[in-house]
Amino acid sequence: MADFKFFFPVIVRYGDLDPQGHVNNAAYLTYLEHARVNYIRHLDLWDGKSFLKIGFILARVELDYKAPILMTDEIEVGVRTSRLGNKSLDMEYLVRQIGGPTIYGEGKTVQVAYDYQTGGTIPLRPSWRERIAGFEGIAQE
Repeated sequence: MADFKFFFPVIVRYGDLDPQGHVNNAAYLTYLEHARVNYIRHLDLWDGKSFLKIGFILARVELDYKAPILMTDEIEVGVRTSRLGNKSLDMEYLVRQIGGPTIYGEGKTVQVAYDYQTGGTIPLRPSWRERIAGFEGIAQE
């Protein structure tokens, strides 16, 4: 995975655990979601108020589990945009120990630009494309 410029700390909650005492695999998806939303807010692309105005919808998730997360682990999720398409973008994730060498998971999602009012896909907003490309150093065509 490439370098990440944005990391978001995640608190492991008791309710995230399964009977084996480690974070349930489904909770990883929530961790990615928290990091993704905060990445978008960090880039000032969404004010966090109306989910109908966030401008994209999740279309695909891939996740590789590398190590179990325990309740006492301090973790963070790295997020980066690796591809900007016409109507979609790819994001990559790194779930890791804060200040340590442990990698808990790696993932990728595809988001599709979406208008919740009309219920259809739309081209990526130019402002989003410019902001993300500038932050990530992605060349524009």
